[in-house]
Amino acid sequence: MLLLNFINLRILKTIEIIFIKDWHLMKFFQPFLVNSEIRKKIKKIKKKRKFFDKTKQNKIIKELEFSLTNDQKKTLEEINNDLSSTNKMFRLLQGDVGSGKTIVSLLAAYNTVNSGFQVAVMAPTEILARQHFNLANNLFSKKINIELISGKSEHKKKKEILDKIKNNEIDIIFGTHAIFQKKVYFKNLGLIVIDEQHKFGVNQRKRLSDKGGNNCDVLLMTATPIPRTLTMTLYGDMDLSIIKEKPKSRKPIKTYSKLESKIDEVIKFIKKEIKLGNQIFWVCPLIEESKKLDHSSAVNKFDYLDKLFPNQVSLLHGKTDLEDKEIILDKFLKKEFQILVSTTIIEVGIDFPNANVIIIENANKFGLSQLHQLRGRVGRGDKDSTCILMFKSNLSENAKKRINILKESNDGFYISEEDMKIRGFGDILGFKQSGIKNFRLADPVHNSDLFLLAEKGN
Repeated sequence: MLLLNFINLRILKTIEIIFIKDWHLMKFFQPFLVNSEIRKKIKKIKKKRKFFDKTKQNKIIKELEFSLTNDQKKTLEEINNDLSSTNKMFRLLQGDVGSGKTIVSLLAAYNTVNSGFQVAVMAPTEILARQHFNLANNLFSKKINIELISGKSEHKKKKEILDKIKNNEIDIIFGTHAIFQKKVYFKNLGLIVIDEQHKFGVNQRKRLSDKGGNNCDVLLMTATPIPRTLTMTLYGDMDLSIIKEKPKSRKPIKTYSKLESKIDEVIKFIKKEIKLGNQIFWVCPLIEESKKLDHSSAVNKFDYLDKLFPNQVSLLHGKTDLEDKEIILDKFLKKEFQILVSTTIIEVGIDFPNANVIIIENANKFGLSQLHQLRGRVGRGDKDSTCILMFKSNLSENAKKRINILKESNDGFYISEEDMKIRGFGDILGFKQSGIKNFRLADPVHNSDLFLLAEKGN
């Protein structure tokens, strides 16, 4: 015991010396200290238990056209335990593209409603919110009252929905961030579900948690796989559920690389796919041509493809009006045109089951995780899917590594680990976006054992 105390004193003294000599060590402890304090505060919040009959949940599951994966079942059980607890839930549901996070969140929402509470489901775009609403409609078959609040809704209709929410006549409301405006009053909000929340910071998540009051649980979802050690620093204030297992019906996406000079071969392939009735995403890094950057632009590519495929191509980018964006995506979903030329604006979006080909130009200019997210826009249906990475001949060694890793694997978690090794992790609290390493004593990639030890210390 004396020896142990002596060792601990020596460690503390060493740390004290390092702190004096190198303030950068603070950056190693800072994320854990910040998240640990937030986590402690959240865990102190007591709420009413949510009591629900799992036989109702299981009946819905039996009616599904597919079986839940083991990861989905495990995650649902973790969420149900949180809902039934007296501690407020603040959980992140992390899953690769196409792993089935939405069905798990909707089942949790259904259980919340059956315990007498309301649920709010927020998505980043209106078209994604509508997709979740339609899925819920099919799942619950008017067993509960659900509604979609839209920016396009008429004033009279919107007021009617807001009154119903206030009077507890709507069980689950779907929408965008407008759901959390001051004029939206809930009678008995018990669960908030946020889809694609990866851009929110620690303080934003805390404010969001406070929004629904003490009895309101919070479930955040992200389709961006994050390495375990980085997750601890970014999301250490939350409990974590991970869905790694993909549904058995989902086929791996075949990934190829092509020189830009071989574009004629790509066009030949596209013609063949269109004849088969398939749809194509064509992604460019820039909106318009730049004198400074030798990158492909979406506008130029649209003009080029529109001549080859008249009336079969549309264009979408960051400058597209929000209402026009929704119209374009809706038309693509309804198969009114075959090729959607876009910037990375489609990185996070809805399911397009009929789109099974994605071409990414200047692929060497993107990070691995972003390429994987873009690739995830296809392969959502039952057809074989293809991703073609196009690049110029002068590739750097890192660019070659990224492209080869993507060609070899469809595992988003493995890809994110490799991406962090190549690019570095930047400032993990979100103050910097570059890949510059700020840890002098340890970093999440090469010293993961220290990070795991620090997490246990929380």
